Formats: sequence, structure tokens, C-alpha cells
Amino acid sequence: MTPASNARNPWPIAIVAVFIVFAIFIIIFIAWATHQREDLVAANYYENEVRYQQQLDRLNQTRPLAAQVAVSYDAAQRSIVITLPGAQARVAAGRIHLYRPSDARLDRDVPLAVNPEGVQCLDARELRPGLWKVRVQWSANGKDYFFDQSVMVSPAQT
Repeated sequence: MTPASNARNPWPIAIVAVFIVFAIFIIIFIAWATHQREDLVAANYYENEVRYQQQLDRLNQTRPLAAQVAVSYDAAQRSIVITLPGAQARVAAGRIHLYRPSDARLDRDVPLAVNPEGVQCLDARELRPGLWKVRVQWSANGKDYFFDQSVMVSPAQT
């Protein structure tokens, strides 16, 4: 036998090694992917989808009042100001949902409690700076209404 015939061919070992490394990579990737947080728009997303027509009806009811409904952020007072039509101020009942698109754990619900002029101020000092969607849903005179507005909460000035 010649010395060259005793040498092993490295290709079978290299091919098996590549498959083993690939399998380990896939296992690690699957383990990592299963531990990632999955935030849907809402915890009961599919139930909310079924009620979509009711939401469209609320939006259509609100459309004629759009000029009288407003949501804004007052940076000087660090507050979110919600304004409803003055005619509905005394009879309006509902809720305000503060929705943080980047982190569902920060979402908040606040009862709607407008003053006689139809204005409610929410303290935004405890809210994290960034984009918030303010969703106001209320009922007045037997009709349901909905208004959605994005606001950018700025960080505290020192």
C-alpha cells in the first residue's frame, strides 16, 4: 500500500458537519422564535373583527360631527385634551382608550367625563413619550359614536 491510499477523503466528514451545523442552527432559531412576544392589535382580536360593522356604524354617526370633535396634545400642560360637541356634553357617556402601538402592555382605559363645555383633559405625565392613539367611544341620545386620533407625547422638559 502506498501512503496516498491511507489518506482519508475529507468530503464525507465535511458534508455531515455542514448538515449537523445547519440542524443546530434551525433548532436554535426555532427556540428563539417561540420565545418572542407576539402583540396583536388587541388580545381578543378575532372577536373585535366580528364586531367591525358596529364600528363602521359608529364612524358614520361621527362623520357629521367631525368638525366639533377633537383630540390634541398640550405640551405645556403635558395633557391630552378631548373635545366633544357641546350639545352632547351633558348626556355623553363612554370611554377613552389610550393605545400604544409599540407596546400593548402600556394601553389604558379611562372613563369619559367631559365638563359642561364638552372638554376633558387627561394627565399625560405618566405616559411614555412617543406615539399614542386616542380612541374615544361615547353614546349620546341613543346613538353611538367613535373618534380616533393619534397624538405624539413629548418627553418631560427639565
